[in-house]
Formats: sequence, C-alpha cells, structure tokens
Amino acid sequence: MHTVNMFEAKSTLSRLVETVELGREPEIIIARNGRPAARLVPISAPQIVKRIGVAKGLFEVPDNIDQQNAEIAQLFLA
Repeated sequence: MHTVNMFEAKSTLSRLVETVELGREPEIIIARNGRPAARLVPISAPQIVKRIGVAKGLFEVPDNIDQQNAEIAQLFLA
C-alpha cells in the first residue's frame, strides 16, 4: 500500500492513476494532514456477456419468413 499526501496527489494524479491502472500498486492512499482520506483503486473491467445465440434451439425460423417482406415494407411507407 502506497501513501501520498494531497499535494503530491494533485501534482502527479496522471502518474498515480496509471500506476493503479497498470497494476503496479493495488491501491494508493491519499492522505490529508497525515491522515488517510481517500483510496485510489482501479476500476475492474466490466464483464462482457455473450448475447449472440442466447435463444439458440428455443424456436425454429420458418422457411417462408421473408415471404411478406414487401407487404410489411408498404405498411411502413404508408
């Protein structure tokens, strides 16, 4: 755990963010008047949920699904 004072944190914020972002430090404590006041930690990457194919096997697409495309298009143009 690395601790910096408020002045150093303001002066070197970009470097401190890069340090936790790259994992060089798990967290950095920012102190005010010698007492811990805040903790700088990296944000964990959001989990990407695979969505394509979630309904696979739950229904069948009929062979004639495109049969009425022209008629449906006309409804949107009217």
